[in-house]
Amino acid sequence: MLPSKGIRILGIDPGLRITGFGIIEKIGNQLVYVGSGCVVTGESGLPGRLKTILDGLNEIIQQHKPEQVAVEQVFVNINPKSTLLLGQARGAAISAAVLHELSVYEYTALQVKQAVVGNGHAHKEQVQEMVMRLLRLGERPRPDAADALACAICHAHGGTGLLALSARSRSRRSRR
Repeated sequence: MLPSKGIRILGIDPGLRITGFGIIEKIGNQLVYVGSGCVVTGESGLPGRLKTILDGLNEIIQQHKPEQVAVEQVFVNINPKSTLLLGQARGAAISAAVLHELSVYEYTALQVKQAVVGNGHAHKEQVQEMVMRLLRLGERPRPDAADALACAICHAHGGTGLLALSARSRSRRSRR
């Protein structure tokens, strides 16, 4: 593979059963699809599922060599137990990136949908359709992979996640 002049971004949609991933490359103003898929954890207990997520994403990072990682934040659910479990899956995903010393940027679902669809309350099908169009894919990606690609696209469109926002506000304060 020839080295690119762009930046390679890994988007992650964490889930305890299915963790979606999507890799894009931003070359100038153009977005290029590299790959996507899902890490499926099976029916093992929590430690086994977390290990599957960590190992799966570790392998993806080694294979595709992203330079930055964009992760969707946990949606605080009515069920606190579900929220905590999802947070653990997210922690395993972030750990895979950190082990490779990659920068991690976090985005809310609202930010991702707004960046990709133009509507923060868009439905999954709308996200899939826009991801397909923006990356010029022949078919819609699976929902989990589409969400991960959308997260990477959101980051590519300006890095307006919470980390970038807090860095900008610190920068403004230091100029005063």
